[in-house]
Amino acid sequence: MAAVSLPTTTASISRPQRLPQSSHSSSLLHLPKPHNSIPSIKIPLSNHTKIPQPHPSKNAKDYCYLLNLSVQHGDIELAMAVHASILKIQESTPYLFNALILAYFKLGLASYAYKVFNCLKNPDVVTFTTMVSCFAKSNREIEAVTLFSEMRRFGIQPNEYSFVAILTACARVLDLELGSQAHCLATKMGFLEDTYVSNTLMGLYSKCGCLDYVRQVFDEMLHRDISSWNTVISALVKESMYEEALELFRDLLQTDKLTIDHFTLSTLLTACTEHATIMEGRELHAQALKLGLENNLSVTNALIGFYTKSRRIKDTIVLFDRSPVKDVITWTQMITAYMNSGLPETAQQVFDKMPEKNCISYNTLLAGYCQNGVGSKALSIFCNMINQRLELDDFTLTSIINASGLHADKNTSEQIHAFVLKSGSKSNNHIESALIDMCTKCGRMTDAEKLFQIHTQSSTKDTSSIIPTSMICGYARNGHPYEAISLFFKSQSENTIINDEIVSSTVLGVCATLGFSKIGEQIHSSVIKSSLIHDTGVGNALIGMYSKCDNMTAAIKVFNLMKTHDIVSYNSLIAGYIFHRKGDNALQIWKEMKSKNIKPNSITTLLIISAYTHTTSNNVNSCYTFFNSMKQNHNIEPDSTHYASLVRVFGQWGLVKEAEEIITKMPFEPNSVIWRALLNSSKTHMNTIIENRASNAILGKKPIDASSYILLSNLYSSLGRWNCSETIREEMREKGIKKRPGKSWIFHENKVHEFYARDKSHPRFKDIYSGLDILIIECLKIGYVPDTRFVLHEVEEGQKRDFLYYHSAKLAVTYGILMTGRGTPVRVMKNILLCGDCHSFFKYVSVVTKREIHVRDASGFHCFVGGECTCKGK
Repeated sequence: MAAVSLPTTTASISRPQRLPQSSHSSSLLHLPKPHNSIPSIKIPLSNHTKIPQPHPSKNAKDYCYLLNLSVQHGDIELAMAVHASILKIQESTPYLFNALILAYFKLGLASYAYKVFNCLKNPDVVTFTTMVSCFAKSNREIEAVTLFSEMRRFGIQPNEYSFVAILTACARVLDLELGSQAHCLATKMGFLEDTYVSNTLMGLYSKCGCLDYVRQVFDEMLHRDISSWNTVISALVKESMYEEALELFRDLLQTDKLTIDHFTLSTLLTACTEHATIMEGRELHAQALKLGLENNLSVTNALIGFYTKSRRIKDTIVLFDRSPVKDVITWTQMITAYMNSGLPETAQQVFDKMPEKNCISYNTLLAGYCQNGVGSKALSIFCNMINQRLELDDFTLTSIINASGLHADKNTSEQIHAFVLKSGSKSNNHIESALIDMCTKCGRMTDAEKLFQIHTQSSTKDTSSIIPTSMICGYARNGHPYEAISLFFKSQSENTIINDEIVSSTVLGVCATLGFSKIGEQIHSSVIKSSLIHDTGVGNALIGMYSKCDNMTAAIKVFNLMKTHDIVSYNSLIAGYIFHRKGDNALQIWKEMKSKNIKPNSITTLLIISAYTHTTSNNVNSCYTFFNSMKQNHNIEPDSTHYASLVRVFGQWGLVKEAEEIITKMPFEPNSVIWRALLNSSKTHMNTIIENRASNAILGKKPIDASSYILLSNLYSSLGRWNCSETIREEMREKGIKKRPGKSWIFHENKVHEFYARDKSHPRFKDIYSGLDILIIECLKIGYVPDTRFVLHEVEEGQKRDFLYYHSAKLAVTYGILMTGRGTPVRVMKNILLCGDCHSFFKYVSVVTKREIHVRDASGFHCFVGGECTCKGK
């Protein structure tokens, strides 16, 4: 476009050539100071006389037509030509110059509009109002306020449109003080009775979070239109007062003069979405159908969002397919709907069909894959985004960090970490928290601790608790329960953590791992005080904590007090019963689930099979029937864990041959876990033939993980093939695979006392060893015979006995007997399975000491009383 100078108006008045850019003050309006409450002055509108506007001439109408044409086509030169023509014929009516100012604003030439305004001799209220309104809508609110103040200094009285303009400017910059002064002036001049002014005023108060003022203005309005109702409803929804918003909507329906519009429905559907009120949402859908608004784009999007949040995927699909117009929001919400329903492949198909994609669409896809645990696919999408040079925001980076954590590959996580650092994105709590979480999931605990230390030492750190929460979860995830508990209490003392549902559930999980019921009880009290007790996830964690801390009564009470149960709730309770070897109780919960038509998942079916191992009578046939019906009744295909559990059930009841037949008829190759289940069963029932076959099958397997290496090594040792066992262990050392050392621990005076085999690190180890020697002698007197088969070292028989005598569990139980009074049960935790010799020893100890011995190992609780154990094991 050729450079064109703006035509100059010949007549002008003395006025500053440029509006001030500094921040304004309340004096600019020359209004009374704001009151502490909303003014309630009532002045009749008739006291105000409006300035009549002259009727435009024919030439003025023609020029206005040309100006409108220039705006429609974005033709700046045409607007300037009209401007020059106006000056040439000296057509100087305010009506025409107001149209010229408005045209320049719409063409994006605010400075030209101001020059025209600045050259006017006698600008009227319409001129000023046009300038104020346009500046307010052009993100130049300071200039708008200054012009309004200038109009007042010239003695020009504002009209209702002037107040709408100045209140709009105040709303855009959230200036409550100036808005209150404008409110006072509008009340004094009688303009508050104008519906548009009141609506704009309510909009200001709503944006400033003054809901009480919004309601007061609304209640005092003489005449309301649908915008008035929408403004108040929107303000209520913004403040999460969903029930009040729906109640106001019911009042609106009682007014015959007004008809709800798409904005009403969209706002209320948002309320129903957040408030999870399904019936009200469906009623709004019916209203949309009744008014013919279902195909309105904003209503359609709101309905899709509502049904997506309600997990009604069928309704969502119907809406999407019926919608004649779809925008990027519509498509993106369908991606969310399919991802929430566990259908990532279908969500990807929707994404591929999208006619237009943006950063939000990609972010939704990334987050959806993370939500469904498909980290590798999210990484692939991220690579495509980089190749296409798409915008990457903080949400993108957070999602891809989470995806890397799901992928759990150390090298990939290091690459993503480096990319985030090089991206130039400013670090924030969400990114830092995601990085810590990723490091802990990828075995990079040292890096996670460094990131956490940097955050704690940062001078700019805020009070957000998500970073310490991530570190606590990381410690818990990587088997560092003491560090997790320590950081939790430290963060509490420093007020850097909030006991939300994530922190509470994580710490309760740590308490369950340690068996530390006292801290768990403290967390329970804390969640009651913080109103988290009704959170389903917290309730599930409490069930797990109490059941693993040997308190099934409390676990059952928590379950019964929960308002809502999910499948995890039932699984937790069933697992607790199984952990206490109460299979009949677990099966009773399963019957309740069936009566309530609660759909089980794979974990549920695995637990039900395991429950038959601990029933009071032989229910093998029922177990086998359930196993065979899993596919047909529950659409769950049995995997290796289900088969291993079924083999244990048959083995528990002495049906070792039948258990072997199950393995031979499996539809896939049995792994070492299944063979080990058969091996343990054959050992228990002394079936050496099947024991040898199971051993040979395991020996023929190539180890693929740490547990398989340990199993093979121990098996070679038990067979006396020491060279083969050492070869396996050497291979483990070369690959950096370490055996998890067996340890036992006991709580005394709120302290954890840990023991390892032949451990002498405890301050009172001499007393412990002396006490254990006495126990061994007394148990030998009444029939205890050390079972040296459990010593997997190539040593003499006498040395094998010494190895057996000082196992970690024996040391822990002895310490408990020494430190607790008579009649008090001794409670010991162990991180691996209790060996057969220790199991036999504790039966005799319960007789000699007349004490209950409670030992929790990896399989569950063993309660030794009077020479018997609850597990019925030998």
